[in-house]
Amino acid sequence: MLTAFVLLAIGANSPRSSYAQPPGEGAASATQAPPQLSIDEAQALVKRVLQTELNAVEDTSHPMQYRLHKMSPRFATTKMIVETKDGDVAHLVAINDGPLSAQDQQTEETRLQGLLNDPGLQRHRQQREQSDSQRARKIIRALPDAFLYTYGGIVDTPQGPSYRLNFQPNPNFDPQDLEAQMLKGMAGELWIDVTQHRVTRLQCKRTKDVDYGFGIIGKLDQGGTLLLEQADIGNHQWRTTKMVLVMDARFLFKTVKLDTTLDLSQYSPVAPGMSYQQAIQMLQAQGKAASSAQASVK
Repeated sequence: MLTAFVLLAIGANSPRSSYAQPPGEGAASATQAPPQLSIDEAQALVKRVLQTELNAVEDTSHPMQYRLHKMSPRFATTKMIVETKDGDVAHLVAINDGPLSAQDQQTEETRLQGLLNDPGLQRHRQQREQSDSQRARKIIRALPDAFLYTYGGIVDTPQGPSYRLNFQPNPNFDPQDLEAQMLKGMAGELWIDVTQHRVTRLQCKRTKDVDYGFGIIGKLDQGGTLLLEQADIGNHQWRTTKMVLVMDARFLFKTVKLDTTLDLSQYSPVAPGMSYQQAIQMLQAQGKAASSAQASVK
């Protein structure tokens, strides 16, 4: 799950999460009031839960198809995404919440046909996804040490009660790589499901500017915010349902201003081991069926 948050933050697009069985011993029942947590207990809980999230990332045996609605102040797209053994495949189905024009449909079909005809293009996409995931794992591993966590009460969520943990920068945190440096100067809240011990919400704000390489490589400006929400969509399958990133940054000579919201919905399982070619064919068939249904309505 948390890979989704960090992938968005570092510029990738895949919100893939994976399967993890709920913890057995130590999980609170639905009727038992969850206990308050000491500082040491809160820190230990975060470490255990984030290890669970990392373990979940490694399990790709439950691939999904889902709807991804991406919004910025000036533009919005809707895509259907299929997770495959060859990486994710996307099919653009709407722009600015309206159906594709005939020209946009043709452009999208040409793009998908190009992927079918050239497996090297998909291999390159998959290699980029894997590289992004590796960078994301570095950040997740650093999260327990990057912040000091304190108990902030219990909050109700659609999943049930969650621990609310407040976090502040750990003054002793010494990031060992550029990826972990993005955690410096952030503060916020981490919510953890009381029963299944999975992250349900992460919300944070950058409280000060952070320089990379003495400001030569880049800079993250104060005031940027991150929000991520995750839910159990069934059978202990946890998936990201919302991500929001607002950030001003500079990387080398490029200035980046982000104001992006991702809504993820309509999750449904697909066959394990599906190839990217099969996914494209499935998405194309779904698109034709949707177009026929719209035409019949008219």
